[in-house]
Amino acid sequence: MTVKRRRMSRPLVIGGVTVGGGAPVVVQSMTKTDTRDVAATVRQIHSLEDTGCEMVRVAVPDDQAAEALAAIKRRVSIPVIADIHFDHLLALAALKAGVDGLRLNPGNISRRSHVAAVVQEAKPRGVPIRIGVNAGSLPKSAKIRASLPEQMVEAALGQIRLLESLDFDLIKISLKAFDVPDTIAAYQLMAKKAPYPLHLGITEAGLPRTGVVRSAVGIGVLLYHGLGDTIRVSLTGEPEDEVMAAYEILKSLNLRERGPTLVSCPTCGRCEVDLVSLAESVEGRLSTVDRSIKVAVMGCVVNGPGEARSADVGIACGKGRGAIFRKGEVVRTVEEKDFLESLMDEVARI
Repeated sequence: MTVKRRRMSRPLVIGGVTVGGGAPVVVQSMTKTDTRDVAATVRQIHSLEDTGCEMVRVAVPDDQAAEALAAIKRRVSIPVIADIHFDHLLALAALKAGVDGLRLNPGNISRRSHVAAVVQEAKPRGVPIRIGVNAGSLPKSAKIRASLPEQMVEAALGQIRLLESLDFDLIKISLKAFDVPDTIAAYQLMAKKAPYPLHLGITEAGLPRTGVVRSAVGIGVLLYHGLGDTIRVSLTGEPEDEVMAAYEILKSLNLRERGPTLVSCPTCGRCEVDLVSLAESVEGRLSTVDRSIKVAVMGCVVNGPGEARSADVGIACGKGRGAIFRKGEVVRTVEEKDFLESLMDEVARI
């Protein structure tokens, strides 16, 4: 069964990166540094870019942070999106600093005159605006009797109507909640209401162990049903982990390929080697490999190659000896002490 046909949204170009319109799903993250610290923020953006991040959002809590954006922009190459809350004047300052995109929260920036002032500066620059709806900060006008997904969608539609009335359509939409079913329902409803690109995410998903699961379920379901043009995995942790998790979600649905994929068996009573340590070592060594390659680490010599037939290369481990295989065919056997290096040698050959 394949992923359902993607919803054809209206394309946007954000700092040279195409979002929507059938373009590949874009991976985003957000810096966790103090934006006022230019050097630290630039270092983190460079690290994110090395990990595969294609657009980055930065918090702009005050005038000093807004002033730092110009210096940050000069020193990075991926698009920078300014995250604005409460004060539309910060959005104006961010635009003058040269940001590639804005995120506005309709829960705290919705006055027509304020939005109009932002549009007046964004439109001639060709800078898109993401309407970023959060379940925890909905407009006061939200209909109390409506369901949470309905309230989120109505908040987005209200902002869409406002922007369109100002002759502005460089729009991207997100509708994020902690609750996965509510988030899925909101995006599914929104997809029927407007043609704009959708940025997917589960907000405040938590620490990596649980946050990755929550994000993978929510984002994965939406992607499987053809929804979503950009994604961010929001974790209480390093932003590079967010990017790697995002690519794993995309790879699991055959939507994007970047870097290696490690296939490893869960182990059972048949396993006679320390497969966990071997798999962890292989994962560490693969972190420096750029090519999209599937590598298997299996704990059973008898079934390993067959179970991991789709892997480009792998090892099936038995007590004292293991079999190196390619596409399910054994090519040689090696001693247990040579498991790691022999497998990595085979990866290097490919």
